[in-house]
Amino acid sequence: MTKRHGYAVLSALVALIVAVCAAIYVTVATDDGTPSSTFAGSRPRHGSSVAPASTGTWVGAWSTAPVGGEPGTETTGLAGRSVRNVVHTSTAGTSARITLSNLYGQSPLTITHASLAVALGHDTAEADAETMRRLTFNGAPSVVIPAGGQVLSDAVRVVVPHDSDVLVTTYSPTPSGPVTYHPHAQQMSYVAQGDRTEDATGTAYSEQTPYWRYLTAVDVLSNEAKGTVVVFGDSITDGITSTVGANRRWTDVLAGRLHTAVAGGEALPRYGIVNEGISGNQVLADGLGRPAENQSGLGRFGRDTLSRTNVKAVVIDLGINDIIRNPALADPDKITEGLRTLVRQAHARGLRVVGATLMPFRGHRGWTPARDAVRQRVNAEIRSGRVYDSVVDFDQALRDPYDARRLRPEYDSGDHLHPSDLGFAKMGGVFDLSALKGAGQAEL
Repeated sequence: MTKRHGYAVLSALVALIVAVCAAIYVTVATDDGTPSSTFAGSRPRHGSSVAPASTGTWVGAWSTAPVGGEPGTETTGLAGRSVRNVVHTSTAGTSARITLSNLYGQSPLTITHASLAVALGHDTAEADAETMRRLTFNGAPSVVIPAGGQVLSDAVRVVVPHDSDVLVTTYSPTPSGPVTYHPHAQQMSYVAQGDRTEDATGTAYSEQTPYWRYLTAVDVLSNEAKGTVVVFGDSITDGITSTVGANRRWTDVLAGRLHTAVAGGEALPRYGIVNEGISGNQVLADGLGRPAENQSGLGRFGRDTLSRTNVKAVVIDLGINDIIRNPALADPDKITEGLRTLVRQAHARGLRVVGATLMPFRGHRGWTPARDAVRQRVNAEIRSGRVYDSVVDFDQALRDPYDARRLRPEYDSGDHLHPSDLGFAKMGGVFDLSALKGAGQAEL
């Protein structure tokens, strides 16, 4: 054998070894987006709950906060019915997984069948049949979620487009006690009798509901986004006066702006945006019950913000309910110190925090000159730069130029506290997208 021939044989052997290794090992993404290796098996068939190996970063495409136990479900829960939640994505992905919560349940919640699909159209229970996927939990088609607990599903391989509706359906055959829910979803979801979990037609889903039930997050494996922005707030962030089913919350507007700007080549972070607003939420005070319904911002920040998938930045618009709902006159120093506590917790994770000024509410039944003075003092501290890393001044953007204590009429939903669709559009429009860049910096 000549030396040249020997080199050729050796090169061929090296190439064969590389090819075999490539066939055996493929790269996937773990929860924090870090690549790891896994043994490559056969691709799952349509409807399988096992996602094939892929690359990308796990980010939040949608989420909501659990608020309390749904009235009327205290005894039987939703036993024997399929619950089809309709949610709207802020970013695209090639695989998906969900989080289900039994936070307010008083007994274990048994889910025997769950699915995920892309909706066939807008505001419908009908699914694109080609996208229907059965979900599993640690490899099993059923799961028992203990009272007070939550569960993360296995990932499924499915193309989830940006700005699309996703249908997440669960079926529980047995009574479970109070259903953990989010009211004021501003989105109609659906219920069917019996196990219709993988029914793509949607025909059986004759009952509509304004609630999200059990579902608290949809994550996607994305090549489009590299992280998640969590928007943390009250009914204004929840979008309680936005048009139902139209996705006109200010966070939806913000997500659309960011996506368009990045697609247009602007040097901005590529983030999914998720909404963790709760109507009536306060910085300092809990609601009633154990666990507390409508838990305070201080109490729920770790669960609803810091534990979200791959969080990179936080936006906070909270504090007006501490002023309006306090039977005494609220202490502005306590409100701002509560907000600083949230910021310190975020900074401990290296997260940047953008904060909003509190908008005017003269004309609302809770308004008094003394309460407005508290709002002005909170806003002065926020504008000083001593609370957040950067500020979005919603007060200045939406107030009436002829009376700074009121919302501008076209931005007012009519209750003099919550914005109209046009007001929400203004909020999303004045947000400086570059404020999302970087890590937490303020020394508070």
